[in-house]
Amino acid sequence: MFRGQLFQNHRPSPYRIHAKDTNAAIELSTHLKTMLAAEKKRGLVIVCIGSDRSTGDSLGPLIGKRLEEQPVRSYHVYGTLTNPVHAVNLEETLAHIEHTYDNPLILAIDACLGRSTSVGYVCLADGPLKPGSAVKKQLPPVGDYHMTGIVNVGGFMEMMVLQNTRLSVVMEMAEVMSKAIIHATRGLSAPRKKFTWPTLTQTKSQT
Repeated sequence: MFRGQLFQNHRPSPYRIHAKDTNAAIELSTHLKTMLAAEKKRGLVIVCIGSDRSTGDSLGPLIGKRLEEQPVRSYHVYGTLTNPVHAVNLEETLAHIEHTYDNPLILAIDACLGRSTSVGYVCLADGPLKPGSAVKKQLPPVGDYHMTGIVNVGGFMEMMVLQNTRLSVVMEMAEVMSKAIIHATRGLSAPRKKFTWPTLTQTKSQT
């Protein structure tokens, strides 16, 4: 979870669309597909950040669950309702991805707090996001690109705000975002795993 104000940096303005807009999933998918096309030689790893213990922070795990359920996929996903990626295991997860995949392209997904007029918007931008900043947690930046959903209003008692976020808002945004990702990633190459030499133990077990 991080603040929407983090988008105010030196990068170009992110693409934004409201989850209730007509064809929101298609429009978002088109922009994401354009981003991914520029890095098509790199396999895609999607990191969905959040916790199922908080309604507002469950956006990432809900999206991760839907992505993981796809029978055919050209990406690897981390962060689901069953195995969420959150503050406790984020650094360990990123280290595992770095060790496992050969130069992966990482798309980070998280819920976001912002202005009241921005609730319901999905944002897509290049560069990493900084999870945990809305609730004053120091966590490493994540992603070559990031996609976020503004689920509620930030600025005061953020933890309480997350706990009291409407599930219907989160579910609707998760539906739009997951559909966009599924459509945009069709036809991509799966992420390549790094080659590792077999250990002595592995060699003996094969003889």
